[in-house]
Amino acid sequence: MLTFAKIFELRLIIIFSVLYFCTLDAYSQRGWEVGAGLGFAWYFGDLNPNFDLGHPGPAASILGRYNFNDRIAARFSLSYGLIDGDDTRSDNNFQLARNLSFRSNVWDATTQLEFNFFRFVHGHRDFFFSPYVSAGLGVFHFNPKAKLDGTWHELRPLGTEGQRRGQEYYAIQPAIVYGGGLKFSVSYRWSINVEINARLLFTDYLDDVSTTYPDRNQLRQQRGDLAVALSDRSVEVNGDFQIGEPGRQRGDASRNDSYAFGIISLNYYFGRLDCPRISRPDLLYRR
Repeated sequence: MLTFAKIFELRLIIIFSVLYFCTLDAYSQRGWEVGAGLGFAWYFGDLNPNFDLGHPGPAASILGRYNFNDRIAARFSLSYGLIDGDDTRSDNNFQLARNLSFRSNVWDATTQLEFNFFRFVHGHRDFFFSPYVSAGLGVFHFNPKAKLDGTWHELRPLGTEGQRRGQEYYAIQPAIVYGGGLKFSVSYRWSINVEINARLLFTDYLDDVSTTYPDRNQLRQQRGDLAVALSDRSVEVNGDFQIGEPGRQRGDASRNDSYAFGIISLNYYFGRLDCPRISRPDLLYRR
């Protein structure tokens, strides 16, 4: 039979259990957030082997993030960037003589896990900031182009390194994504992220440059004069001398290309405190 003391004890247990789980929920910050950001895109590869950051292109991104707790989150992102490379920016004699260039729109979709080094709670007076790292997988689409006589031409269909028809590199490729950044909570709902995310690729044709020069006569028969002109552009800077002898190095196939995004995003948090008023969230959070 339940006595008054037992009933009182049970009530205390229930009250403290509710308070415990509500406080846990408040600090764990489970819930969704969405965001959008702008920034820069960088290309690294055969036309930028020294990781020069001085010529970024524009970039934009949207994301959805689910916070499991104040340390771990999962996110899905859609991003766009415009990347380019140009041998004329180099002081390397081979690159200056090679005289190749390209630009490409890059569209990608990624999914990543994030880890916050500090506890991060939206709107909290103490836990409003954290550096974080992220890693995951992605897929991206690219389409390198080069400019000749004022017109941009798609390079992939031209087989500039002697690829036969139907054997061109794939325009959609997988990627490993990794990066990190800083999170700042400016209110219970809003936060700002500053991050850099790089893509480790499995292709060396992001810039349409990878292996060796093809035979010009065979390339002309298979693809036409435009393919020959864009395969070896050394004649444009070296007069009648062309460096593109069949089998001569055109790119470095031992290192795949890569690209990276630097993004500043504004994010909106949809989570809420489902706790009784006694939990006094106004004492925990900055409105």
